Amino acid sequence: MRDPYDVLGVSKTADEAEIKRAYRKLAKKLHPDANASDPKAQDRFAELNTAHEILEDKEKRAQYDRGEIDAEGKPKAPEFTGFRGGGPRRGPGGFSGYDGDTIFESFSFGPEGARRSSGRGGGGGFEDIGDIFGFGRQRRSAGGGFAPQPGADMEITLPVSFEEAAEGASKRVGLPNGKQIDIKIAAGTREGHRMRLKGQGEPSAMGGPPGDAYVTISYAPHPIFERDGDDLRQNLDVALADAVLGAKVRVPTLKGAVELAIPAWTSGGRTFRLRGKGLPTAAGGHGDLLVRTNLVLPKDKDEELEALMRKLREQAD
Repeated sequence: MRDPYDVLGVSKTADEAEIKRAYRKLAKKLHPDANASDPKAQDRFAELNTAHEILEDKEKRAQYDRGEIDAEGKPKAPEFTGFRGGGPRRGPGGFSGYDGDTIFESFSFGPEGARRSSGRGGGGGFEDIGDIFGFGRQRRSAGGGFAPQPGADMEITLPVSFEEAAEGASKRVGLPNGKQIDIKIAAGTREGHRMRLKGQGEPSAMGGPPGDAYVTISYAPHPIFERDGDDLRQNLDVALADAVLGAKVRVPTLKGAVELAIPAWTSGGRTFRLRGKGLPTAAGGHGDLLVRTNLVLPKDKDEELEALMRKLREQAD
């Protein structure tokens, strides 16, 4: 994965607004639906979403800047310092350690997280070093022996369109290990939904079972609709004559266009609510679609219209 700042094309001092603008611009350009003939479009879009996830979150961004997580958002293993100090020395029982203030340092991993330890002489610390390189990372089996440690899990962000989330879809996903798998997205899937793909993670270096892959759903930016929680918003151009006299106009929704009755004397900026035409909700329903009218003048100059407007202005004065 590339540096998230490079992916979004922003500097390390970019504020939240700059990051959001850069993401929205690139999301429209790199969306797989707009690059159907490009086999790598899905990978580039996934990379963009991963970079945005890190930089839009203040805590994750700070962790990345401090070097605590990598460009995929995964924690980095602590750096093993190794042996420090002078050369080896021999004690009464043979080799017993190294000269210097600290003989060796190691990191061990357990339920409490990473622990740093140091030892002097030959009596401690070597099991921790084994843990770092995987010798000690084995699970006790039912028969009393040790089972090999499973492979690492992997995290994937899958961008889906609003339509795919509402109606359901099948998506082909490329995993970091090179596998291509098909994922079925159920109708009504919400953003943040996390799916476990058992055995699709990294292979085990010690002959154990492979890890799992976890796929998290994210909503991709839309060229028409703007998300507002579970609701959607859109602007609708209305001809001046239709706004004055009233009309029925076609309005796009996630499930196809519907007719909207525009009452006579509708002002620009008026908002109409289409219930149940928004995004899936936690309760199992759907949010609403909020349609805001924009008045549009005729393309060609209309002298009669101008004369009428002058007359209305005079009457108002």
